[in-house]
Amino acid sequence: MSSVSPPRAWAEIDTDALRHNLNVVRRVKPDTRLMAIVKAEAYGHGLEGVVKALDNEDCAFYGVATVSEAARVRDTGVQTQPFILGPCFDGEREEIVQNNWRTALSSLEEAEHFNSLGALYHKPVHVHVCVDTGMGRSGFLPSELPGLTERLKQYPHLHLEGIFSHLSAAADDISFTHGQISGFTDAVNVLSANTTYEYRHLCSSAAVFNYKVPCANMVRLGRILYGYSPMPSPYNKELRPAMTLYSRITLIRTLPGNHGVSYNHCYITKGCTKVATIGIGFADGYLHYLSNQGARVYINGQYCPVLGRITMDQIMVDVTYMDEVNTGDLVEIMGPNVSWEELTRRANTIPSNVITSISARVPRVYIP
Repeated sequence: MSSVSPPRAWAEIDTDALRHNLNVVRRVKPDTRLMAIVKAEAYGHGLEGVVKALDNEDCAFYGVATVSEAARVRDTGVQTQPFILGPCFDGEREEIVQNNWRTALSSLEEAEHFNSLGALYHKPVHVHVCVDTGMGRSGFLPSELPGLTERLKQYPHLHLEGIFSHLSAAADDISFTHGQISGFTDAVNVLSANTTYEYRHLCSSAAVFNYKVPCANMVRLGRILYGYSPMPSPYNKELRPAMTLYSRITLIRTLPGNHGVSYNHCYITKGCTKVATIGIGFADGYLHYLSNQGARVYINGQYCPVLGRITMDQIMVDVTYMDEVNTGDLVEIMGPNVSWEELTRRANTIPSNVITSISARVPRVYIP
């Protein structure tokens, strides 16, 4: 006989919040197509669950980082095609062509290889020309753009479907960002002189509400889709975080004064202290950077400070002043009362690091 124990920690994903956030952007930008970014486990929310939740929401593409992620999108059976945002290895291109996936194009070497694979399999290869407007990561440089469309049209199996670029500092450097927008506009004008590119996209979550790109007709939604905007905006209050991360109390003990808690005794009790051990740690994605940074959890309507270092599988919190607390009690690790932004600030990191760190051993439970 075997038994299935309940999870020590789990994440509840509000799929209605995902759809709501998508439609907030759709209302603000009614004439703009939307690409839902689902790379990195859909920012920790679970790739398969998210693409299924959005299958009827008329997304133009699902943005992924790797060929293996594109295959996972395909295997869910959804209708929306994945778009691979960055360069791929030579050996991966055959799978891209065979599956009709969309992909970025950053060099003539890629174009030649994709065209030969298109000829081999008698398939069009849908590519989006990547332009480097200042990110320095991939794409054609502005000096390489004159005549580029004409050269690419010499490859008969390439379907020139889109033009795109990446903003490097939208939330931090407004002047530079406007320079990138100007550079992207110039690139679109040069590349589109005698050819129509169906999709033109530059803005990611950091720019969606705060910048206008008249030549663009699609935006890429990462953090905004999951309920967080990287820049201040009147629309931010309408976004709904989609994830709540929970755990439970596994043990309650009373420690005497002057007793160390966790590794290296970075915390020493000041007096008799009731300590609850909770079944989540940095192997689950509760960042080690939160150690000794004033982190807190929410139990039975009260905030409880985290004590000492975060360990791999467990954390300890102070429940001394709680009137009623028991093993098995629900603990909100992140959610309505302990926000994504709060954990980001206390860990001195970026928001995406907080949620993409939640590991595979934390089950995702999808709420309709």
